[in-house]
Amino acid sequence: MRDHTYAMTENNGFDPHAVWRQLQSELAIEQGGAFDRWVNDTWVIAFEDGEFIIGLPDAFRYDWIVNRLSRQIKRKLAVIMGRSTIDVKFRVQTRPAAGSDAGRKEGATNGFGRAPLYEKQESDAPAAAQPQQVLPSPQASNDRRNAPAEADLTALLVNPRHTFDNFVVGSHNRLAHAVAEAVSERPGTLYNPLFVYGGVGLGKTHLLHAITIQLTQLGYAALYCTSEQFTNDLISAIRHQTTDQFRAKYRYVDALLIDDIQFISGKESTQEEFFHTFNHLHAAGKQIIISSDRPPKSLATLEERLRSRFEGGIQTDIQTPDFETRVAILQSKAQRQQLRVPHDVLMLLAERVDSNVRELEGALNNLWIQAQLHKSPLTVALASSILNNLAPQRTPCLPPRVLEIVAEYYGLCAADLTGRTRTAPVSFARHVAMYLLREENGLSLPAIGDQLGGRDHTTVRHGVEKITADLEQQELLRRDITSLRERLYLAYAPMER
Repeated sequence: MRDHTYAMTENNGFDPHAVWRQLQSELAIEQGGAFDRWVNDTWVIAFEDGEFIIGLPDAFRYDWIVNRLSRQIKRKLAVIMGRSTIDVKFRVQTRPAAGSDAGRKEGATNGFGRAPLYEKQESDAPAAAQPQQVLPSPQASNDRRNAPAEADLTALLVNPRHTFDNFVVGSHNRLAHAVAEAVSERPGTLYNPLFVYGGVGLGKTHLLHAITIQLTQLGYAALYCTSEQFTNDLISAIRHQTTDQFRAKYRYVDALLIDDIQFISGKESTQEEFFHTFNHLHAAGKQIIISSDRPPKSLATLEERLRSRFEGGIQTDIQTPDFETRVAILQSKAQRQQLRVPHDVLMLLAERVDSNVRELEGALNNLWIQAQLHKSPLTVALASSILNNLAPQRTPCLPPRVLEIVAEYYGLCAADLTGRTRTAPVSFARHVAMYLLREENGLSLPAIGDQLGGRDHTTVRHGVEKITADLEQQELLRRDITSLRERLYLAYAPMER
């Protein structure tokens, strides 16, 4: 058996940063949205005596990764390195700037005859988000100039690579891109609020980052955050009795961008505060931009007054890219990273990975790193072999949990699906559950009937066939099914403790 053990020398080509990027690529596929939130902004500080020392930007990521992912990370690194065990130590510290000594040290050759990919700013490695300085708007109103000083201390954490220039436009996202550019040029005038929705990994966050960067460069005060950050800031403000500072931070800006707004559903205090923040900004003619994994009308546990306000502006969706656009995305990424990838390999990759952009780019990262580690040209044969082993063996969660996930997604409870209620919303959600139990769990029609309160197999067949037929014509339903599938497999994934 070939020895895949790599030593920390330039001669044999082992590059700990490249290994860590491969690990990140695999985690991006498995973790979905959790990757962006927790794993994306991590980097290799050093590799010493067989131990990776990984940098983390804050204690929140440290706690989450150590408690939930550390053992999984060690196992994956051991597989990549061809070793039985690998030690990993995590450390919270500030990421060194590109021009620092540490940054220059990372610029050494990687043993493959070229500088490593992480050397450039547009590196393949998920770089830590760099703060974009919030500048006062040249058109700032009096209330902005008279705002408390805390409002001027806000800093935006956005990925500097997520610009409009790096956003590949296709038929699936053309409208969203055009509206986003218009908003970044004339905030608060044309499309307010702007509501962008779409599945996981399709580019919503990229667009919000691009708008934030563009507005900041034009001198506007723009604030980007996730709904989770908004909630955490509110909780902290209540606990420390600093709600005035909290409101100054979020209300005295020219543009507020909230990512993943669906996560405030069911949080009454957060919705109450956001409702008043929304009204304050909108009345002042300030721009509001929101992203979600579904349109406002599908956010079942969102307050009606918020839903109506979201629907009062313009809604635009981002769909799954078609084959031609996937190839264009891969070409763009390969060109930015100076990767010499044959066109037929890109075609194969675009054909095999059709879920979302994040998985597509993660698969490209994986192919390139694997080819480097094996010191082999990236051919179609090698790419096909790697892709066959790349897709994780996914197992859906158990049927009772499927019912809970479907019910929660549509703002119901599992008892509604198994009960006798036949209202339109409940019947629709029940049919979706039947379809998923059939397609993902592979249950027979009678078994599905048993899971749903003892329903007849003909009833189950009708529900499955109805969803199957509707999927061919309803884009919103296709998006719901895709989102639900991701949740089913994510719910099954064991949590690292």
